[in-house]
Amino acid sequence: MHVYRSPEELLAKGFAQTVVTIGTFDGVHKGHQVILQQLKATSCARNLPGVVITFDPHPREVLHPEQPVYLLNTLEEKIQLLEQQGIEHLVIVPFTKAFSELSAEAYVEQFLMHYFHPAVIIMGYDHHFGHDRKGDIHLLENLQKKFGYTLEEIPPQVVQQVTISSTRIRQYLSQGKVELANALLGYPYSLAGVVAKGDQIGRQLGYPTANLHLIDPHKLIPAQGVYAATVQIDNEPACKKGMLNIGYRPTFHGKELRIEVHIFNFADDIYGHSMRIFLHAYLRPDQYFESAEALRRQMDHDKILALEKLR
Repeated sequence: MHVYRSPEELLAKGFAQTVVTIGTFDGVHKGHQVILQQLKATSCARNLPGVVITFDPHPREVLHPEQPVYLLNTLEEKIQLLEQQGIEHLVIVPFTKAFSELSAEAYVEQFLMHYFHPAVIIMGYDHHFGHDRKGDIHLLENLQKKFGYTLEEIPPQVVQQVTISSTRIRQYLSQGKVELANALLGYPYSLAGVVAKGDQIGRQLGYPTANLHLIDPHKLIPAQGVYAATVQIDNEPACKKGMLNIGYRPTFHGKELRIEVHIFNFADDIYGHSMRIFLHAYLRPDQYFESAEALRRQMDHDKILALEKLR
């Protein structure tokens, strides 16, 4: 996949025409995947380059800096997921305040037409663009004759009678409903970062943990609790089984949120190594225990349940 960090980089390629789709694509979930498959099919049928246009930073970070933004993917994860979908060209447009102030009509003429020369625009049913998000599928329909492109609209996608959206997936994760979130994503949600030193409490309980320091502060952290998980260390192809805890460790009066994973049958020193944790099932909430021994007994039970879920 060719990755361009500005529309000018793609313009320099000199494509006479393209097939394009535009969006933030947070999650690259099953709904997005339908759009991407249509992009590939149309670009193949037309013998034209297929181009995905996305934005960095996320528009909400620029338009509403006072509000926290929690994303399903880091930019690097999004790039990797789009590559796995077989996308040929990805343009990452720097999203700025000035760019956000383009009117919807100027967005089409000065941005889409000028840089991408689309013969076909493939658009999700709910995509909006331009100043105050006034541009939509209806505006693109009205401008087809003027600019000579064809418009293909992708309707909402449904899994188990639930409409797929990044917002719904975020809601599920925030509620601990990781299995429902994974069903809409089409892959297990993950958290990635570097293994940092902890205070060795897990080791004292017979369950040593690797503490994860997240790479991106905007990455959505799911609901506090214990999860069945698999772990990838340093991009190794094989994942290891384990159980993840997200919480404040109330039994030990913790003051900061920790993301820590116990990897089954594993004792290597991995401080400073990169690690990705895939969440597969929610086991129980983070909770207070009257003693370390009571917590240890619960963790024995958690391990049995986690292994059942991962089997």
